[in-house]
Amino acid sequence: MKARRIVVRFIGLLALGACSDDGAKKKMEAPPVPVTAAKSIEQDIPVTLQLVGRAEAYESVALKSRVDGQVAAVLFSEGQHVKQGDVLVRLDPTDFAARLQQAEANAARDEALTTKAHSDTARYTALRARNFVSEEKVNDVRTNAAAAGANLRASKAATELARLQLNHATIRAPITGVVGARLVFPGSSVKINETIVAVINRVRPLLVSFAVPEKHLPRLRSAMKSGSMQVDVALPGDKTQHYRAAVRFLDNAVDTTTGTILMKAELPNAEERLTPGQFLNVTLLLDTLSKAVTVPNEAVQQGAEGNFIFVVKDDSSVEMRSVETAASNAGLTAIGKGLQAGEIVVTDGQLRLAPKVKVKIKEAAAPGNADGANKTSTANMPAASTAR
Repeated sequence: MKARRIVVRFIGLLALGACSDDGAKKKMEAPPVPVTAAKSIEQDIPVTLQLVGRAEAYESVALKSRVDGQVAAVLFSEGQHVKQGDVLVRLDPTDFAARLQQAEANAARDEALTTKAHSDTARYTALRARNFVSEEKVNDVRTNAAAAGANLRASKAATELARLQLNHATIRAPITGVVGARLVFPGSSVKINETIVAVINRVRPLLVSFAVPEKHLPRLRSAMKSGSMQVDVALPGDKTQHYRAAVRFLDNAVDTTTGTILMKAELPNAEERLTPGQFLNVTLLLDTLSKAVTVPNEAVQQGAEGNFIFVVKDDSSVEMRSVETAASNAGLTAIGKGLQAGEIVVTDGQLRLAPKVKVKIKEAAAPGNADGANKTSTANMPAASTAR
């Protein structure tokens, strides 16, 4: 009987130990970490640069007077559209008209003297043939005729100059565009090639200038040789309006102070929604990666040894894998090395993860969808294009 009791107690102790071991194991097994995940997909992704540009007038003229004078009338309104040849400012023409009359009178006098000199030359030449005058006298007459002809040409040139000065008293628009603020008023004095009377900007088309880091020069040259290079232009803070512009200019030297090279694109600006001097957001397409493995931007994490992602394995555990990124566009990152298409990657909840930790994938609403109706693990992300 005593031996039987000892056996029963021993069996009880063994059962109690087994129960304790099972409880410890269950206690040591942590619950799976809830995460959001997405499947990597293969698709074409553009390689773009996000830059800040500035709008410039296609042509800009600071109009100055070509003569000294006094403003008689200003014939344009501020901000007015003008065409080439339109009259903008008139100077007082009185002085110029008087100078022209004086020059015309001098030209008429010299013309009469020239006619008389030619007549004298013909008459003295005939008299010399009959030995009535000396050869020296004939030479003097011929010299006087040549001098009279020279004086006539000088008088005609002075007449033309006076006529031009009178024409310059009427200041016209040299280009078609938009005229700026009034800089002179009736009664103002203007100096030749010094006083600016108006500024005209041609805004159709418009130029957009921007600077690109010099490391992208090989791609830029290759893209410009292959054909038309386009940029997307948008206003800062306004994602609803986008404009297409064709690159027309790549500078011939890199700015040594900034390490960038200047580029310009031509934008039609038919409706004149953009104005010279505006800051603009410029998206420059450098290249397109064909059949690249892409993941949402949130999946890519940065560590001490570079970029890495958490990949969900078939047994619901995660693997921390180093990757190389190629480009980012529209919320997606192209993985150059380290990931295959179709693998599941964690997009949210990485802070609680470590290698071999079990996870539970949960559904998440797409960013920007307030009611959460569109539930997907590959949600569309906010547009942001960056070349890496």
